[in-house]
Amino acid sequence: MKPNEKPRNAFYAQSGGVTAVINASAAGLIETARQHKDQIGKIYAGNNGIIGALAEELIDTSKETARSIRRLRHTPSGAFGSCRYKLKSLEQNRREYERLMDVFTAHNIGYFFYNGGGDSADTCLKISQLSKQLGFPIQAIHVPKTVDNDLPITDNCPGFGSVAKYIAISTREASFDVASMCKTSTKVFVLEVMGRHAGWIAAAGGLAADSQHDIPVVILFPEITFNRRRFMAEVKRKVKQYGYVSIVVSEGVKDRHGKFLSDQGLVDAFGHAQLGGVAPVIANMVKQDLGYKYHWGVADYMQRAARHIASGTDVKQAYAVGRVAVELALAGKNSVMPTIVRTSNKPYRWKVGSAPLSRVANVEKMMPRSFISKDGFGITKRCRTYLEPLIRGEDYPPYKNGMPDYVSLKRQMVPKKLKQAFKIL
Repeated sequence: MKPNEKPRNAFYAQSGGVTAVINASAAGLIETARQHKDQIGKIYAGNNGIIGALAEELIDTSKETARSIRRLRHTPSGAFGSCRYKLKSLEQNRREYERLMDVFTAHNIGYFFYNGGGDSADTCLKISQLSKQLGFPIQAIHVPKTVDNDLPITDNCPGFGSVAKYIAISTREASFDVASMCKTSTKVFVLEVMGRHAGWIAAAGGLAADSQHDIPVVILFPEITFNRRRFMAEVKRKVKQYGYVSIVVSEGVKDRHGKFLSDQGLVDAFGHAQLGGVAPVIANMVKQDLGYKYHWGVADYMQRAARHIASGTDVKQAYAVGRVAVELALAGKNSVMPTIVRTSNKPYRWKVGSAPLSRVANVEKMMPRSFISKDGFGITKRCRTYLEPLIRGEDYPPYKNGMPDYVSLKRQMVPKKLKQAFKIL
């Protein structure tokens, strides 16, 4: 920055499905940026993600008190609003990128922080590439977030540890319930969890059982082709041995033809198959083939919104990647993502590293086969060693009148400077 030159402002946005700890990343980023006012001017947040930039709907975070920003650390969901909106390539839709540059220029934005998953990493990469093509000085830093835990290079993704904790606990508690009723009532409980292609969340259900809790759990992973005959044999075996069984099924389970069992023929804004409803499909199969009485549940938004039972490890890591994102930008880095680097399992230790977005965007990290038991219905010791540290620790939010006391921000908008409005296609 030249002498007497006004420091450039920063733009931060949240993208995709939110998590219990994405706001912790926002807190880490904003609090850190506020400590460097000589290098970063104001921090603007996109109202509903990247759409906020396109529509020139920028939230002025300087209007939020230090206490409110601090309280983001224990507040779930996306405090600034999120979106599912994927930018096309420059060749396919140049107008969107030109609009972004117009908005960034008008508001003196030189730092772009995008907090999201794989599609967000792709958007961040495209913006960094465009800035080079057009000679526009902007540093694009991707802040990792995804409950699916499927970003490459990073050991794990902020947001995953808390979902894993919720699913592990829910599976254990539901299993206790079913065990108490199985003699004369329900023998099978089916819990549907998120996970389109990667079975990380489903794997967390395996943590319900340990050396002190002998709980029968059958897991259906997206990585393992669903075989109805083998599955029924395993369910029957568990019920015969224990009197009941808990089944954790990922929404992304496919049959031998590669079709999602829960595919309803709908697609989301990213063009992905809109999944959901595999639990009743599996439960009905069990009823048809084995005649067992069942109950099923869908964790859905509850699994990713459950800040009241978030993982302490996850909260710390989410905050840390937000902080390091700013540090990377101040160090002159561009087109990179902070990563979680595991340095030790026992005791569990980690640090924050970084990776180029060219190695992150459009790459999904699947469950290693070595993490799944030979029969395909459980997790291995190696998987347990990986998962357990990620759900450790409690970071309870403050409570008021028996309820979590979460913060709601002012979300005060910056006056628009561009005369022409932009229509989102």
